[in-house]
Amino acid sequence: MRLVFMGTPDTALPVLQALSSIHDVVAVYTRPDACSGRGRVMSQSAVKKEALRLGIPVMQPSNFKEAGSIDFLRDIQPEAVVVVAYGRILPKTVLEIPRLGCINVHFSILPRHRGASPVAGAILAGEMFTGISIMLMDAGMDTGPVLSVSQVPVFDWDTTLSLGKRLAAVSGSVIGEVLESWARQEIVPREQNEKAATYSGIIRKEDGLISWNEDSSTIWRKARAYYPWPGVYSTWQGKVLKLLTVEPFESNCIEEPGRVIHLDGKHGMAAGVVTGKGILGIKSLQMEGKKEMTTADFIRGQKDFIGSLLPC
Repeated sequence: MRLVFMGTPDTALPVLQALSSIHDVVAVYTRPDACSGRGRVMSQSAVKKEALRLGIPVMQPSNFKEAGSIDFLRDIQPEAVVVVAYGRILPKTVLEIPRLGCINVHFSILPRHRGASPVAGAILAGEMFTGISIMLMDAGMDTGPVLSVSQVPVFDWDTTLSLGKRLAAVSGSVIGEVLESWARQEIVPREQNEKAATYSGIIRKEDGLISWNEDSSTIWRKARAYYPWPGVYSTWQGKVLKLLTVEPFESNCIEEPGRVIHLDGKHGMAAGVVTGKGILGIKSLQMEGKKEMTTADFIRGQKDFIGSLLPC
């Protein structure tokens, strides 16, 4: 089958690798190179690096309004376009080009968690299961009819990084069979229930700022959902304090939210913070400008941390 692949991050790689091993991927579309890191070094997307390794031509239009970007896609005549976390809205003119349509691999069980951050959205919502939805793209945001769903459990220790890797692996294992079945007209697309739809928007750095008035379980889910970026953080002595490994505990403590208390090493945690409901135990943290360390080591150097009040 003659295909075009569109994607950007490393979670898109299993699908690209699976498709390129059994089909003729004639072009890969990915986001333009961008500056990243503290040194602001120009870097290529994970998908571009893999496409170049596989010897597949790479296209990087800023959008499909650029002169010739749609003409090129039309000229190479793909039977299907497969999209995984591309980061661009496809206009109707693109959606209409391939005979089998534009097929999106979305990391949630649609219609739940449409939008830009479905993996984090599932963790934030406390879902026990999420999954992969393979759908036909239309003009909406993840609103097209669904071809296939694969369910994946969400574990208590999952972060967006770990869960995203598992979802990526599953997507790579199922995309080939789903695409072949769709081409043989063996799948009847299922329309989504709009009344059950939820959205997970773009995550911003300020989303990681902790409000200690929230309950400890909510903050814990945020810590997992926002790992590796932006993480969850508070401030202490005028500096950012990142909380890296945390765990919620039930408690009848009457201290005010934000108060740092001693935990006697419970579950390897020497300190915790009182929240609106329960205690958030802290196993490791990182002070602005310092390296990551265990809370026990941090307290040995910052003895006034215990008893201090973090801002809500």
